[in-house]
Amino acid sequence: MADPMDAPEVVEVETREVSCDGDSLVSGHPRVFLNMGSKDFVECPYCDRRFVLKEGAKPGAAH
Repeated sequence: MADPMDAPEVVEVETREVSCDGDSLVSGHPRVFLNMGSKDFVECPYCDRRFVLKEGAKPGAAH
């Protein structure tokens, strides 16, 4: 059984800046632009999709 705190979907990315529009979710949502800052992940405030920085990614200096 999944932990209720788990994100509904985890997406590995190579940059600290991402956008989300709900993609494959039935209703979708407005496109939002998200920045991880100094963390290695960020969650969408609409759909809770979690974007995780890929191991070994060189995201540059975007903090």
